[in-house]
Amino acid sequence: MQNEHETFPRRLLAHGQIRPGKPAFREKYLGIWQTWNWAEVNDEVRALACGLAALGFERGMNLAIIGDNRPRLYWSMLAAQCLGGVPVPLYQDAPAADMAYVLENAEIQYAIVEDQEQVDKLLELQSQYLHIRHIAYDDERGMRHYRQQGLLSFARLQELGRAWDKAHPGFFEANVAEGRGSDNAIILYTSGTTGKPKGVCQTHAALTAAGTGGVGFERLTDQEDILSYLPMAWVGDCLFSFAQAMTAGFTVNCPESGETVMTDMREIGPTYYFAPPRVFENMLTTVMIRMEDASAIKRRMFHYFMSVARRCGAQILDNKPVPLSDRLRYALGKALVYGPLKNVLGMSRIRVAYTAGAAIGPDLFRFYRSIGVNLKQFYGSTETCAYICLQPDGQIKFDSVGLPAPGVEVKLADNGEVLVKSPTLMACYYKRPDATSEAIDAQGYFHTGDAGLFDSDGHLKIIDRAADVGRMNSGAIFAPNYVENKLKFFPFIKEAVVFGDRCDAVCAFINIDMEAVGNWAERRSIAYSGYTDLAAHPAVYGLVKDCIEQVNADLAAEAAMSDTQIHRYLVLHKELDPDDDELTRTRKVRRKFVAEKYAVLIDALYGGKAAQHIETLVKFEDGRTGMVAADLKIESCKTYPALRAAA
Repeated sequence: MQNEHETFPRRLLAHGQIRPGKPAFREKYLGIWQTWNWAEVNDEVRALACGLAALGFERGMNLAIIGDNRPRLYWSMLAAQCLGGVPVPLYQDAPAADMAYVLENAEIQYAIVEDQEQVDKLLELQSQYLHIRHIAYDDERGMRHYRQQGLLSFARLQELGRAWDKAHPGFFEANVAEGRGSDNAIILYTSGTTGKPKGVCQTHAALTAAGTGGVGFERLTDQEDILSYLPMAWVGDCLFSFAQAMTAGFTVNCPESGETVMTDMREIGPTYYFAPPRVFENMLTTVMIRMEDASAIKRRMFHYFMSVARRCGAQILDNKPVPLSDRLRYALGKALVYGPLKNVLGMSRIRVAYTAGAAIGPDLFRFYRSIGVNLKQFYGSTETCAYICLQPDGQIKFDSVGLPAPGVEVKLADNGEVLVKSPTLMACYYKRPDATSEAIDAQGYFHTGDAGLFDSDGHLKIIDRAADVGRMNSGAIFAPNYVENKLKFFPFIKEAVVFGDRCDAVCAFINIDMEAVGNWAERRSIAYSGYTDLAAHPAVYGLVKDCIEQVNADLAAEAAMSDTQIHRYLVLHKELDPDDDELTRTRKVRRKFVAEKYAVLIDALYGGKAAQHIETLVKFEDGRTGMVAADLKIESCKTYPALRAAA
C-alpha cells in the first residue's frame, strides 16, 4: 500500500494542513528575522514549481542550487521535487572552474542561485558549458543592469508561476501525486578526496528513512529550532535541515551570513544543533583566546571549574553516580562558568548536539560534554544519507561513534573496512555504474572505505580512512587522523598532516591558527607582517613544539599508538586551502595531493635537514595566481618511552 507521505512534496502539503501557522523557516535579513509558516511555504513552493514549469522544466531534469543557506533555496529543492525533477546543490564557495565538472556531469539546464556572485560564475562558464538555459537569482542587489537571455529574478519566476497555475488548474497537484518514493530526491556530489566528485543519487524513500530514523531516535518534535548554516551541498545539511525538518516539521533558521553565525545562534538559541568537528574546534579556540585576555582571577576561576567539569561533568550529564562534594562544586561552576559560557556560545537551549564529517578528538568531545552540552557523535557518509551509527543517551563513549542506527546493519570486512547495509543507501552514483558496482557488493553491502573495529559493547570505533591506515617499519599501526586530531585540540593548531607509513618515525606539517596565535603574539609584543612571517617566528615554533610534546606524552601512554609519536615537524608557510586543491570543500585534507605537492619538505623532514627552501603556487579569490616562497625551519621534538599498563 502506498504511503501518502512517501515523497517530500507530499510531506510539505501535509505540514501545510496539520500545522499551517507553525514557523517553518526563518531568515535574518538586514538585522531582522523574517518568518514563514508552513502554509506560506506551501504557497511559495507552489508558485516556484509552476514558474519552473512555465520555463520548460520537466520531470527527470536536474536543477542546480547554488548559494548560502536561504529559505528560497530550500524551497527551490522542494519545487524541483514537486515536478519530478532533482535538485543538485553545489558548494557556494567553489570557483567557477570547479563548478564546471558538476554542471556538465549533471546535465544542468536550469539553476537557481543566491546572488550576483553566483550568477557571475555561471555566466563565466557559459562559454565552456552552453547548456544552461535559465538562471534565477534570489538577491537582486547588483543585478539591475544584467540583461542576459534566460536570466530572471526569483520574484519574476514566481510571478510566472502564479500565472501558469491559474492557466493550468490541477497541474501542480497532478505532478505531486505522480511522485514515488523510489524517485531520485537529490544528487549530492562527494567532496572528491581521491578524484573527481561523484554524484550520489538519493531517493525520497532513502532520505525519508534517514530522517524518520533520526527523529525517532532523538524524539524530535515540531518544536525544535535548528540553525542552518553548513553548505547545502553537504549531506549533513541535507539530513538535518531538509530530511529531518521535513519529517518532524520543526523550524529551520538561516543566519544572515557566515560572519554572523555565532551572533545569530545566540539570538535563536537552537534546541537541536549540528556542526562538524572544525566548528567545535573554532568555538573552543575562541573561548581560549578570550580567557587569555581575561583577568588573572577569572582565568584561575575558569581553569579550576574546568578541572571540576573534566572530573565529573560528563558523568553528571549521563546521570551516573558522582560524589556529593563534586556535585556541589559542579553546581557552583554551572552558575559561575558553564552557564555563562554556554550562553556566549549560543548553546543554552541545546537538548541534543551532533558532530560528524570527520573524527573528533576525545579531548574536544569531553570538553563540551563536561560543561553540560549533550554532544554526540554519529557516523555516516553521503552514500548512506549520513545515517549509519548513533550514540544513545547514557551510552556515550568518547572514542566511538555509537551503535548501528535503527534499521542499519554494520559489519567489518577481513581487512577491517566498515561495510553497511541500510534502507538509506544510495540508488547509485549518477552515470557511474562502474563506481556503483565497486562501492556496493553483490550482497548489497556498501564499502565505506573507513577502517574500524567493534568494542566489547558493540560500539563502532573508526580508526581512519582504510586507505590512510598504514604500518610503520617497526610494525606498529599508523593512523594519521588519530594523531592529527590530538594536535588540533590545541587552539594554536588549525591543521596538521602527519606522515609515517613505511617509515621509521612520524613527522608532521603544522598550520597555525592565525587568530589564536596572532592574539598570543600581540600580547607578547611580537611583531609580524602576515601569516608566513608569524609562522616562521622562533617563539611560534616553541609554542607549537610544546603542543606536539604534550601529544607525544599522551601517545606514550597508549600501547598501540606509542610508536606514532612525532619526531620532527615544520610549520607551513601558508594555510592549506581548498582553492589550492589541498583541502576538499568540506575541509578534509587531500592527503595524497599534499604529499606530492610538498614532497621536497617530506624529504627534508626525513633527511635530517635543519631547513628547506620552498616556492608554492597559490590561487587568489579573484582567480589570479602567485608564488609564495619561504625558508622553512625543521625542528625535532622530545619523545617519551612507552608506558606499559600495570600487570
